[in-house]
Amino acid sequence: MQVKAVFWDLDGTLIDSEPLWHDGEIEIAEANNGHWTEELGWECSGTPVPDVARKMIEHGCTLSVEAIDKQLKQYVFDHEKAHMPWIPGVLDTLRSLKEAGVPSVLVSTSPRPIVENVLDAAPGLFAGYVCGDDDAKHKPSPEPYLLAASKLGIAREDMARCVVFEDTLVGLTAGAASGATLIAQTCTIRTDTSQGPQFKSIDGYEGVDAEAVDGFVRERLASDGE
Repeated sequence: MQVKAVFWDLDGTLIDSEPLWHDGEIEIAEANNGHWTEELGWECSGTPVPDVARKMIEHGCTLSVEAIDKQLKQYVFDHEKAHMPWIPGVLDTLRSLKEAGVPSVLVSTSPRPIVENVLDAAPGLFAGYVCGDDDAKHKPSPEPYLLAASKLGIAREDMARCVVFEDTLVGLTAGAASGATLIAQTCTIRTDTSQGPQFKSIDGYEGVDAEAVDGFVRERLASDGE
């Protein structure tokens, strides 16, 4: 196989968790004199929680950034602990990659407890992770993806042989800047990413096995003249 590794964004790419974040934002805002809507939540998708908190404060929430950050992350952690909302078919994709010897790494701006909870729900399917608590700039910087590659011993010049799955424009920007073969997942996102920097877009994981992922890389390399 030409593909060396697959790097996975979390929210909206592996799990359909964006609605959980937005529900938590609304609950926290309304409990603290703020006004927040699902639409405002989607506008903030892919951005770090402190940035979302600042927006919530602009809309009247009387809590501090730190308090919103803590409460929102706890809300999502508790709900995902009770039920992990996997996107249909993604576990089959992960299993196919593992069987083919292709490592998967989770790359998220979420805190360590949330990320480790996801790995616990998919035992043995991930070779590692990069989270928001690691010493790397957050997306849209490519640093999280480059850090993930370095953990596997993959040099930056080999990033085209790695696949990144992302959903938001913030994440797509990070994936493209890393040099990876970037695939946009559109099955959960409610904003238009069709003009993003991705190599291809997919709508769900049906038929996306290790062979298909390897095909993305082979097509990318051919288009680059390699």
